[in-house]
Amino acid sequence: MVGKKATIDGSTMIARNEDGAGPLNPQRFVVVNPSEQPTHYQAKLSKVEMDLPANPMRYTSTPDANPVAGIWAAAGINSDNVAMTATETITSNARILGIDPLVDDGLGEEDFTTIVLPYIHSAREGVERLGALLEKYGTYELNAMAFSDKDEVWYFESIAGHHWAAIKIPDDAYVVAPNRFNIDDYNFQSPDALYAKDLPDLIDTYHLNPDTEGVNLRHIFGSATIKDTRYNNPRAWYGQKFFNPEFDTLPIDQDLPFICRTDKKNQRGRP
Repeated sequence: MVGKKATIDGSTMIARNEDGAGPLNPQRFVVVNPSEQPTHYQAKLSKVEMDLPANPMRYTSTPDANPVAGIWAAAGINSDNVAMTATETITSNARILGIDPLVDDGLGEEDFTTIVLPYIHSAREGVERLGALLEKYGTYELNAMAFSDKDEVWYFESIAGHHWAAIKIPDDAYVVAPNRFNIDDYNFQSPDALYAKDLPDLIDTYHLNPDTEGVNLRHIFGSATIKDTRYNNPRAWYGQKFFNPEFDTLPIDQDLPFICRTDKKNQRGRP
């Protein structure tokens, strides 16, 4: 994710790669016209169903070639030039999952793009719509999602069954976000922060903050497991060292920074 003042042409950027333990998962690229968007949505992996708004926009989608497990629209751009990517699995910890368990019949990666992207006119609206849906229906997995429009990039992380937090990426910054909980320093009073309405109270009520000062959401909700050490943290480290070779960090560090800045602007066609 790259803010508009950190790119050479002033554009915003979001991107994601797909990985997994199984064989490659073939995908299609399609354009969904308003007349083709369903008015009633039924998930295949859970019992979630809902009526969708009556005014969808045209949007692109990259669904699975085999629809047996649902649409899995994954990513796309709508006719208002708002982009979304929505299938990055992340992690949390037993403390928050014991308080707000995952919901077996909630929303998941299968659903997000189809029920959000056709109805949003800005990246911020994407966060707000997705957050409201997650609070209402819950989720059966932990995910990270990114939204961008011509001016802003927003990063969204689900925290547990019904909780979430999002942050606007500063215009002059970039972010490399592997499959873990990534947001660190957080200011609930900032206009660049959006979150589940009861999240600050939940942290206080259940004494979840391990730090004596400040709010670091990764310390509160993150996993910091051996899988992070071996699989997630090294990928963040590699991306950051590409842009900031002066960083004095190690691939196994659990506290690699989230928001990063570099003295060279990014450009399309480069990592």
